[in-house]
Amino acid sequence: MIYTEDFLILANQLIDAGRFIDSKGWVPATSGNFSARLPDGNIAITVSGKHKGRLQLDDIMLIDADANSLDGKKPSAETVLHTSLYKRFPEVQSVLHPHSINATLTSRIFKSEIVLEDYELLKALAGIETHESRVVIPIFANDQNIPRLAEQVEQYMNEHGAIYAYIIAGHGLYTWGGSVQETLRHLEALEFLFDCELRLHGVKRL
Repeated sequence: MIYTEDFLILANQLIDAGRFIDSKGWVPATSGNFSARLPDGNIAITVSGKHKGRLQLDDIMLIDADANSLDGKKPSAETVLHTSLYKRFPEVQSVLHPHSINATLTSRIFKSEIVLEDYELLKALAGIETHESRVVIPIFANDQNIPRLAEQVEQYMNEHGAIYAYIIAGHGLYTWGGSVQETLRHLEALEFLFDCELRLHGVKRL
């Protein structure tokens, strides 16, 4: 298959993001999956089972908006979690899903949601202009039935409005943004804030 220039640009951005995320220890083994939306509505996404810190161009594939492979490669089983976000939010152009220790521990300790409030770094999230903000990150039970999990996320947003990210318990974090770079900024900020809350929670228990 001959890929477009748009695909190649986004694929390389995902490769670079994978190296950065791996350098932080947020995608151990072959965990995680990353994607970016092309101008034509198709999506570049990581192939299933690839180490995200050692991605090559051949490890990025092309799917349509309904998660169907367009180049014969195999996407992650969680691809529907990406496509459902793209369908809901026209402004979203990238989705990143690492399996970090902070997100995993957060889901064990905070159970249904983690509230991030009055942190300066909240301003790293698109649209937030003051530390006097309150951001809720919901936590969903892990589920091997991905369409059912995607529906639970959709139902939550129908009831509570748009969110910046969500955590799958014992699994990892999903966050998104208007570009690969913006999504990476969201991810880095959220990881820092999760770390703050985990340490604060530990102190409070002493």
